Amino acid sequence: MGSYSASAQHLVDKMRALALAEPARGLAFQGAPGANSDLAAREYDPNSLPLPCYAFEDAIDAVREGLVDRAIIPIENSLHGRVADIHFLLPESGLSIVGEHFLPIRYGLMSRNLGPVTRAMSHEQALGQCRKWLRANNIAPVAHSDTAGAAAWVADSDEVGLAALAPPHAADLYGLTLHGTGMEDADHNMTRFVVLAREPLRDLSAVEGPVMTTFMFEVKNIPAALYKALGGFATNGVNMTKLESYQTGGSFAATKFYADIVGAPGDERVDRALEELDFQTKSLRLLGTYPQARPRP
Repeated sequence: MGSYSASAQHLVDKMRALALAEPARGLAFQGAPGANSDLAAREYDPNSLPLPCYAFEDAIDAVREGLVDRAIIPIENSLHGRVADIHFLLPESGLSIVGEHFLPIRYGLMSRNLGPVTRAMSHEQALGQCRKWLRANNIAPVAHSDTAGAAAWVADSDEVGLAALAPPHAADLYGLTLHGTGMEDADHNMTRFVVLAREPLRDLSAVEGPVMTTFMFEVKNIPAALYKALGGFATNGVNMTKLESYQTGGSFAATKFYADIVGAPGDERVDRALEELDFQTKSLRLLGTYPQARPRP
């Protein structure tokens, strides 16, 4: 577990005390107060008590150990792709996905006004989402564990020319000068978050509208393995909205896949598709069924 800078730590201590006092309202997130994940937590559940955690593993452990009931974790961004390590952390966590949330991402450049800005500190995802703007303005990227944490770091630093790329309101939170907003490379910049809990949603009868199911599977090492594994979704008319491959064990064999579908186990079409998938694969693990937060085309 890492540590926050002084400007962030006193806010972390206050938020932590509130969240731990009411675990049912607690919602763990990775980052410092004011980070995009903090904003996502407050938007997803305005009644929640967000719990700042230094690393993704810390947020997951807070739920697994019963400190709070839920965590909200970014899983993918429309500009920069999937969030590193999440595909490994999710199946290892033992937690279930019980919700999702989409957050428009906006960045501001902020500093202590110690000379012209020559370096911008932020999370690697944020730096990637603002890559073109940074290059166009000859500002060198500096990686940090999260966006708001970078703003807190800059607030505590006397380094000339150092700024942070963070959600614009972080400037007020940490007493920095906001030089401008809109540094992201596209207006459609959006991050998808998933909400994790110790137990899956048992009763979906009260859910209005479509639901999503997320799962991971490993194909057999035979010709046309993926084609055979996915055939059941096509023949049963189940909409697969996401399919990503990833590597494990340093094998350079992309045999594991992460997938989202519209629908839930218990629906005959979904059950038939999953049954065929299970038959055609080496392993299949359901990660959760949850209300759809945004329509998929």
